Amino acid sequence: MQAVVITAPGGVEVLELREVARPVPSHAQVLVRVHATALNRADVLQRQGRYPPPADAPQDIPGMEFAGEVVEVGPGALRWKPGQRVFGIVGGGSYAEYLVTHERLVAEIPAALSYVEAAAVPESFITAHDALVTQAELRASESVLIHAVASGVGLAAVQLVRALGAIPFGTARGAGKLDRAREYGLEDGWAASGDLSELAVHAKRWTSGRGVNVVLDLVGGAYFPASVEAMAPLGRLMIIGTMAGRESTMPLGRVLASRLTIRGTMLRGRAIEEKIAATRAFEAQVVPLFARGLLRAVVDRELPLSDVRAAHARMESNETVGKIVLRVT
Repeated sequence: MQAVVITAPGGVEVLELREVARPVPSHAQVLVRVHATALNRADVLQRQGRYPPPADAPQDIPGMEFAGEVVEVGPGALRWKPGQRVFGIVGGGSYAEYLVTHERLVAEIPAALSYVEAAAVPESFITAHDALVTQAELRASESVLIHAVASGVGLAAVQLVRALGAIPFGTARGAGKLDRAREYGLEDGWAASGDLSELAVHAKRWTSGRGVNVVLDLVGGAYFPASVEAMAPLGRLMIIGTMAGRESTMPLGRVLASRLTIRGTMLRGRAIEEKIAATRAFEAQVVPLFARGLLRAVVDRELPLSDVRAAHARMESNETVGKIVLRVT
């Protein structure tokens, strides 16, 4: 099969399309013919040698989400039949014509979604749903602040917050990205400047002085203490990304006085049982909303797999709104 291989740690030039062995499904696994995959920040970090994949994933083929069709089932796999359209997340290996994964780590693609649209869904919506609903226990009418709101996870979070009857606010690097996020339900936002102390002022203005109930922090660094100052009592801060830095300070007095909950979360490094649970929750609670037209996939660019270098360059430009999708077939 054809697959994109990381030949050495480095820039986009280390990505090469090569002929590699097609995987074979083992117990409880399915072989999926990949029609489309999407980029994630983790792919860039893996290419740079800064984020190794899990031990059970291909070590030199990046890619964490896919949309395709089942072509073969392994021993003991009972949920799927060849020909069914499925999408999901993997530890790596989706920049390829075929991949294998556990049968309970995939969900059926709604008829309304094309393969390209479906490829833009799993990582963003599973991450956002798991953080907002499973962990932060978001309730209707609560307020949510989403950093990097025009990213794939950010726009997924905006839509889910609205679908749950809560109110999404956000930050982004530029008013244009905020305008795009408003198309998907963003209530209001702030084009973050260098002085993040302003964040608390905006959060209080948005919430009549109360502060926000939940923060999804996809940025980290200095956004972390600024988020703490913007929160309401009993608020929940979910740390998902560290694009602005892995180190920060914590205003402990504010955390104590407001009785805040701070929690870090990631999907890629979890045990398979936890990944299955997150996928099953996505299948039961999120996929039906796509089938009803209440949620939308957000595709920034669609490129062929052979243009993977251009796709990575586009992601590193930080100009994207939504997901970059690689068309495999």
